[in-house]
Formats: sequence, C-alpha cells, structure tokens
Amino acid sequence: MRRRRFLLQTAGLTGAGALAMSGCGAGDGDTVTLDVLLAGYDGTVGTSIEKRWDAAVRAFEKKHPAIRVKVERVPFLKLDATLTRRVKDGRAPDISEGNFFAPYAQDGRLYSADELFEVPVQANFIASFADAGKVDAVQYGLATQASAPRLFWNKALFEQAGLAQAPTSWAELRSCAQALQRIGVATPYALTFGPEASEDELLAWLLAGDGGYASVSGYDFANPENEATLTWLRDKLVVPGLAGADPAKLTRTQAYAQFLQGKAGMLLAHPVLLSAADRAGLKYATAPFPKRDGSGAAPPVGLNDWLMAFKANGRLDAARTFLSFLFTSPSARTYGADTGTLPATASDSEALQEDRSQRALWPFVAELPVAEFHPVGLRSWATVRAAIRERIGAAVAPGGDPAHVLEALDQVGSSA
Repeated sequence: MRRRRFLLQTAGLTGAGALAMSGCGAGDGDTVTLDVLLAGYDGTVGTSIEKRWDAAVRAFEKKHPAIRVKVERVPFLKLDATLTRRVKDGRAPDISEGNFFAPYAQDGRLYSADELFEVPVQANFIASFADAGKVDAVQYGLATQASAPRLFWNKALFEQAGLAQAPTSWAELRSCAQALQRIGVATPYALTFGPEASEDELLAWLLAGDGGYASVSGYDFANPENEATLTWLRDKLVVPGLAGADPAKLTRTQAYAQFLQGKAGMLLAHPVLLSAADRAGLKYATAPFPKRDGSGAAPPVGLNDWLMAFKANGRLDAARTFLSFLFTSPSARTYGADTGTLPATASDSEALQEDRSQRALWPFVAELPVAEFHPVGLRSWATVRAAIRERIGAAVAPGGDPAHVLEALDQVGSSA
C-alpha cells in the first residue's frame, strides 16, 4: 500500500504538475477553459454529488490558475441524449460524464487512458473497472462514482416474521419472502423490473444463476441458465405475489421509497440508500446477494458513471492535468458516505477502508475488485439496455415467456 501511494505522489509531480507548467497555455499567460458536462440532480439524492464536484473544481482551479473549468449540468436522465446531440452538432465538450463511451471511442473521438495519464495513475484504477472501460483492449472510459449493490433487508420486519438472518440461497430468499407476506408486508422482495434501471436488477439475478448478458463472442441472453433464472422468478416470486403488485412497473426510486416506509422487506440497492435509511431511523442490514444454490455470494454487479475526454477541441494537456488531479488529489474526492458512492481507484479504496467514519461503505468497497459489468464496451449496449427496460418485465409476469424475451434481446443485440 505504501509503495502504491509513493508511486501516486511521484505521478502527481511528474505528470499533472509538469503538464501544468509546460502546456495548457500556462507559459504564455493565456487561460485555457475546459468545457465539462456533468449530471445534475435537481435537489434529489444526488445533490451531495454536485457539491463534491464543485469542491473538486474549486480545488483544481486554485492549484492550476491557468486552467478554468466551465461546468454544465444536465439532468441525469437527459445526459446521454444531450451528449449525443452535442457531438453530432460538432459541439462536443472537452470532458463529459455519461453511461456510454464505446460509440465515441470506435469513431475515434476520445483520448485513451494511455494518452491522459502517467503509468502509475492509470495503473491505480481498480482492475475490474479499468477492464470495463475498454474498447478493443484500449481503455477510454474512466470510472467515477462507483457502486456495487448489496441485498438490503429490514431487520425489524424480519424479527416480526420470526426470521433471524438474511437469506443465503434463493430457496431461503423465497422462504423469507413468504414469511414477510404472512405478516402483511406488501412487497416482500422489491423486484425492480420497471423502466428505470431494470438492467441492473436483471444482471444481478442472472449472475447469481450462473448466467449473464454476454459471452466472449457477444450477447448471450438466450442461454439455459438465464431462462432458468427468469422462470424461477416468474413461478417462485412474481406469481405468488412475493415481488410486489407489478414488478414490470416498479422503479428503483419507488422500491427505495417502499423500503424506507417499511413496505418492502428486501431489495437490491446501492450504498446511496444507507444514509437515507439511517435518517429514517430504519433498523436494517445488508448482505451479499446469494447464489441460487446457496454456495456463496453471487458475483456483484459493478456500476459507475463514466468520464470520457473528447479530442474535438484539442485540449489534451488541460484535460490531462484536470483528470490526473481528479484521480490523485484528496481534495478532489467525489465519493463517500454522504454521496453514497465509492472510489474506483485502489489507493482511495484502501484509504476509505482505513477510515472508520466510512465503515458503512466497507462491505461495498470489498466487492469492487470482483465486480462484473454491463457490456458497455459494445457499441450497441445503449440500444440493448433500452430493450431490456422495455421487455424484461413481461418475461416474469404471470403467463410470461422467458425464452421468447431472451431470444428477442439477442436479436436486438445482433441487429443494433
């Protein structure tokens, strides 16, 4: 750990610091302005993330007065569409946050991580996140505000139902849900197959059932393991009413609200729910999501926002300086218990796990190195994600046909 931190300190001197003196217009008295496009949250749960970003920008501009950072915020749900339109119109920002980077990388519009960072800084990204950020074996997506959801369970409701611990298999999860249903819990397990983020919930279940979204050759939805998982969800959770009134309409936001109100007994959730549950005075705990057969924890789903640096305006030196600062300086941290997000670098993960004030995040951080991701490196992922959100609820509805839906998703992937 000390060696890694030494390397990062060295990188801070030879990388970002040297660039600030030798490039970016600093030598001739000019000020360079970086256009940065970020997600806005309009006073919702993400407000603390906005404040962290503002603090990071202030700290950067104080240290690098020759570079100004102009931040534009777009509502989170409109961010990807806004970026796509701006790139198409020839108005690409220098740096942008977003959910997709592969199309821009394949079109030659992005700087690679090799161009943006000194070796020690680039090597400090958690390997699973660095790999997920690659297109054709080259990293373009820079992970920020990471997350790995865990199973949240309401301890008070469990106690009322005569339950002592979180489920460690699907059979136990169903048994717990049945016990919660018997004491009148409206949504024993909140299955979020609605239009907001069903691709996250789905991937968690598929991984737990030894399936997934893709193989080495591309999308692979219609495999026996995935069909078995969706069939189990339909027959064992949805049809008996153990997953709420209508999982096809249940969004993640609604599920969080139900959990905070004591109307949902279990759900898969991000660490952002921790502080909200604490403020609500909820008696709860978290656990790894169980594998189907109870043989251990399922592979966690890795989630994060992506930063990408565009070539269009030719501000490579300024982008390098800003991004190197962002991923090496303690004053630029945009994660923590107040934001409900995690670091995507090894050194910051180690520091967080030594900070007792961040103890609630420790189990989530421990999952990051083994996290598995959506196939964001595929150009068609945006189209496939939209299809998942539109169709997956029908697969587990009473009378639903999992095989048909999975085959349709493969067809979307192959034709997109």
